[in-house]
Amino acid sequence: MLFKSPSINSQIFINCKVRVWTQFTASISSLQVVWRKDHKLDQAIENDKQWRLCARVVKEVLNEPGQVIPLRYLEKRRERLRLSIKIKTFLSQNPGLFDTYLDRIKPKSEPVDFLRASDGLRRFLEEEKRIIHENEPLIVAKLCKLLMISKDKVISADKLVHVKREFGFPNDFLVNLVPKFPDYFRLSGSPGEGKSFLELVSWNPEFAKSVIERRAEEEERATGIRVRPSFNVKLPHGFFLRKEMREWIRDWMELDYISPYADVSHLDQASPEMEKRTVGVFHELLSLSLFKRVPVPILGKFREEYRFSNAFSSVFTRHSGIFYLSLKGGIETAMLREAYKDDELIDQDPLVEIKDRFLDLLAEGHRESAEQSRLQKEAVQKDMEMMSMRIGESDGHEFGEQL
Repeated sequence: MLFKSPSINSQIFINCKVRVWTQFTASISSLQVVWRKDHKLDQAIENDKQWRLCARVVKEVLNEPGQVIPLRYLEKRRERLRLSIKIKTFLSQNPGLFDTYLDRIKPKSEPVDFLRASDGLRRFLEEEKRIIHENEPLIVAKLCKLLMISKDKVISADKLVHVKREFGFPNDFLVNLVPKFPDYFRLSGSPGEGKSFLELVSWNPEFAKSVIERRAEEEERATGIRVRPSFNVKLPHGFFLRKEMREWIRDWMELDYISPYADVSHLDQASPEMEKRTVGVFHELLSLSLFKRVPVPILGKFREEYRFSNAFSSVFTRHSGIFYLSLKGGIETAMLREAYKDDELIDQDPLVEIKDRFLDLLAEGHRESAEQSRLQKEAVQKDMEMMSMRIGESDGHEFGEQL
């Protein structure tokens, strides 16, 4: 069987191994790539801004006892919710999420406005449960993979709870999902107390294949040519690298791919192989995430479990053909370039359907609000026409009496 190298390697010549390794270790800490803004990938984050804001407000209400809250209480939490407008303005801009009704905070207090989930929102919550149930095997696989990549095959449960939104885990996954799969997971301690851990019980070889390895296998089956697992490298238009950086990338690409699921306990943290493995881990983590992007501070929480260096975020700029480091919204977010075409995801995670259904809910609310507004305008117009007719009839009657 023939050996097929990735397309980028057609432009790379193989150097002496000694020079490659020496140059790599000597220059990795000193080489820098100037950060360049990618407007289209930044727009992908901007596109999700409004629905994420709505989701935060919904979560805040649903977390209240009885899933209801006085409107004025929610108004006081605007800063924490990063809401720049008043709650009443938010409700008018996003109709269909909540119903407003009068109730008393205390038995003898005056009635005030309360918020509760609308019928449309409750239907969405049922739809969300259905989507999660249908994709339970995918969620289990993701959770296993996160544990399998980790150094000791164990991760703090609280850390996993913190990243549930990024990977599409349901809110109650530790309580309702984990106990259903004792062959895969063991939960120790009490979640929420900072001393609880989720441990991998058994290793599934099918889960131990990265996206890059699966892609190489698929291409090999399709072509009959052996394909070397490798990263897709595509620098953005107009991006320029200095000569020494181009040479560094050329040599780095010649190193063998190291699976994020491989045991690397024997590797030195500053070795070229460890850099290759680190890039592979980030590639896999971003591939497992819902939107193929994760805020850097969240990735940093797993620095010890995944053996990231203190300066791990420099990987995203050093490998700008694989990743993009967005600064949108004042938060560093690592994005996987190959997952996007302009500002749209190429292949959507099945769990992204939850977001699509939420957007449908928002759109339905806007349609109903627009229809109500139209009917109100028509009613007002009709009343004005009737009033005009009555005034005309009255004036005609008075004119007749004068004659």
